[in-house]
Amino acid sequence: MFAQVWGETTVGLDGVPVRVEIDLSSGLPAFDLVGLADAAVRESRERVRAAIRNAGFRFPGERLTINLAPADVRKDGAGLDLAVAIGILAVTGEVPLPAAAGEAVFIGELSLDGLIRPVSGVLPMVASAAQQGFTRAFVPVANSPEAKLVPGIACIPCCDLRQAVRQLLTGVEEEAEALAPHAAPDTGCDDDFGDVAGQLLTRRAIEVAAAGGHNILMVGSPGSGKTMLAKRIPSVLPPLSPEEALDVTTIYSVAGLLPNSMGLIQVRPFRAPHHTISSGGLIGGGSNPKPGEVTLSHHGVLFLDEMPEFSRSTLEVLRQPLEDGEVRITRVKATTCYPAKFMLVGAMNPCPCGFLGDPAHPCTCGESAIMRYRARLSGPLLDRFDLKIHVARIQFDELRAKQPGESSAAIRARVLAARERQAYRFKNAMVNARMKSREMRRFCQLDAEGERMLKQAFEHLHLSARSHDRILKVARTIADLAGSDTIQAEHLAEAVQMRTDWTE
Repeated sequence: MFAQVWGETTVGLDGVPVRVEIDLSSGLPAFDLVGLADAAVRESRERVRAAIRNAGFRFPGERLTINLAPADVRKDGAGLDLAVAIGILAVTGEVPLPAAAGEAVFIGELSLDGLIRPVSGVLPMVASAAQQGFTRAFVPVANSPEAKLVPGIACIPCCDLRQAVRQLLTGVEEEAEALAPHAAPDTGCDDDFGDVAGQLLTRRAIEVAAAGGHNILMVGSPGSGKTMLAKRIPSVLPPLSPEEALDVTTIYSVAGLLPNSMGLIQVRPFRAPHHTISSGGLIGGGSNPKPGEVTLSHHGVLFLDEMPEFSRSTLEVLRQPLEDGEVRITRVKATTCYPAKFMLVGAMNPCPCGFLGDPAHPCTCGESAIMRYRARLSGPLLDRFDLKIHVARIQFDELRAKQPGESSAAIRARVLAARERQAYRFKNAMVNARMKSREMRRFCQLDAEGERMLKQAFEHLHLSARSHDRILKVARTIADLAGSDTIQAEHLAEAVQMRTDWTE
């Protein structure tokens, strides 16, 4: 006897349909599962066996062979449990499959008592099923909010195996009592720049970085407020567009980081990994590649505090995604591509003791120690920061000022206006930091005074070609904040100052 049902798995950030073929034949009792399944899928044999029995159905005592096709696609996770269980019930005659069953996919992990547990990657799985023409998707209750984001396919939440069978046979969707209420979507960041005392120059640099999507490095002594400032950057960034929100939600769904019963993520990600993270954790990887921090920061902010404390080899893997906006992870069997368009925010001390240039504390580091400390960040990586800002120590009068600082809402309004100018200019969602040579030649023209100033800075400061381009991009953003169609000399001067504030 033979039966066939459909499930889904993920490869990278994409869902892939899996045809679950079940053959029941005479012979000694056996349960064989083939089709390039990983350990979690192979272990489903025991989960499915116990779930079927504890749900009140009969498990066959004959030889059972299950094939997961296509055989050349690796299947991982426990999301195929429900499809395997439905297929077994069909082949034994316990559940006569209706004709419409061929238009349905089954996604979910089974517990030993027959409950259906949530799995990661449901959003891209259901999206793949809709693209393949399936009309119904049976999903765990906790995953139903994200599954229902996909148009063109009916998502049927299931609490347990018995409920899934009833809804399959009757075609009537039952109310899922165990469905938790929708989590209220976040509307913004709790941290506000109005809480920050002083730091006018650094606040200005952050505004420029947010307006143009530029990478920024903050250098200052301990306690100067670098981390506090970085955590408030999401509060001045534009809201996610519907397309960006779907991208971010898909990434977090595949990574298993989407909170249960939550639908669309509506705030930009802010990721701040510890300095002990490995290169694989930062960039992604593994035998079956998973997204790393750079992908989890897509359309958001990646904050690296105390950058020299990170392994140099770990930091160096950032160079390619910073340039290309994506990560390619190559393994023997396949190459996986993850998006990685993020704003990199770095923070570090100026020296090992942290007090170089601090008027209140003398530096105790020797010149060689300072050079070794700064050498932990390679020149090519430093060159990829559009802005490098010295964060000065807060003075007492600034700290005790009665007047609060400018709020995030006021800064965000200017950032949004600058982003709107860029959207009109590029006719898409691209920001100034992502301009290529063609766009720069067209939109970063300088007058005679600007050409003279840029040449002087290039020669006197020994800038690289990359530094030259990034200064122009920052100048274009400063002009956008000023509402200017052309880059003026004062815009260029501010861009040069913001890039050479601490190193040169």
